[in-house]
Amino acid sequence: MSHVVINAITVPADQHDAMAERFAKRAGLVEQADGFERFSLLRPADGRDVWLVVTQWRDEAAFQAWLSSSAFGQQHGSPQAQASPAAGSEVWSFSVAQQLG
Repeated sequence: MSHVVINAITVPADQHDAMAERFAKRAGLVEQADGFERFSLLRPADGRDVWLVVTQWRDEAAFQAWLSSSAFGQQHGSPQAQASPAAGSEVWSFSVAQQLG
């Protein structure tokens, strides 16, 4: 069963456009990772300051392999990543119990 990881990122309202631009320019290395299935960037539409970065993986082992990969280090250790407009984040992990469509 698939494994979903959600990074809930707090972004001040005045930095929302910067966050959207940051992801538009991201390296895209995650899409090439073994076991990667899906990526979604969810921008709040209800006045919240929490963005959700949702990735879906074949299984938790595939996600863990991504975390320890050099591609992850390149994407998250870049000057662009270091200059993130985020004020904080929290990572949530789930196993998919049911999926439609």
